[in-house]
Formats: sequence, structure tokens, C-alpha cells
Amino acid sequence: QVQLVESGGGLVQAGGSLRLSCAASGRTFSSDAMGWFRQAPGKEREFVAAISYSGGLTYYADSVKGRFTISRDNAKNTVYLQMNSLKPEDTAVYYCACAAAPGVLKNYYSDYSYGYWGQGTQVTVSS
Repeated sequence: QVQLVESGGGLVQAGGSLRLSCAASGRTFSSDAMGWFRQAPGKEREFVAAISYSGGLTYYADSVKGRFTISRDNAKNTVYLQMNSLKPEDTAVYYCACAAAPGVLKNYYSDYSYGYWGQGTQVTVSS
């Protein structure tokens, strides 16, 4: 069983930065792709970013490309999401996700590829 615990959310002004962390336990972290998703009030959950198990490949939603950076530290079993130049439309609950199976994913963008989810952390960007 994989446990994921997010931290780092909060309230920030537009143009500001936040770094989210997700600590994982319960499986060999270095074998698992990881992702970040978000859900705003009244909207469906959407893909934000993903990283391969080795960290060598990263994927981003167009809406965050150039502003957000996903990274991982396999020695610390932690994945990060550095968010810069935040906009009010980035306001959402952000969820960390772990791949359902180890290794390479067929589709890093789909939430069907992820079998484990954190409890979420709120990010609020004020204008």
C-alpha cells in the first residue's frame, strides 16, 4: 500500500511562488512515475505535471508549462512541484499521485495511470 502526504500549499499573491512536496512510502519509490493533478471548485480534476521513475522525463500541462517544475529526490522518497508566476486560475486543491504500476507509463497525462493519491493540499492565489 502506497501512502502519499502532500505539503506546502497556502495563500499567495499573483506572481508569487510556492513549492509543493509529496512524501511517499510503502513501495519502491524509485520505480514509480509520479504526477501532480489539481481540481478547482466546480471543475473536473486535471493533469498538471508528471515525472518518470528515474526523473529523466517530465511532462506538463500547457497551462503551466514554463512556470511549474516537477522534480523528485529518490533518496528522500519525495516529489516536488515548484510553482512560479502563480495566477488566480491556478487556485485549486493539488493532488500528488503515484503510478498504479512501476516502470514506464503508457500515458503520463491520464489519471487512469495513477493508482494512489494523496489527500490534497489547497493552493489559493489572490489577485
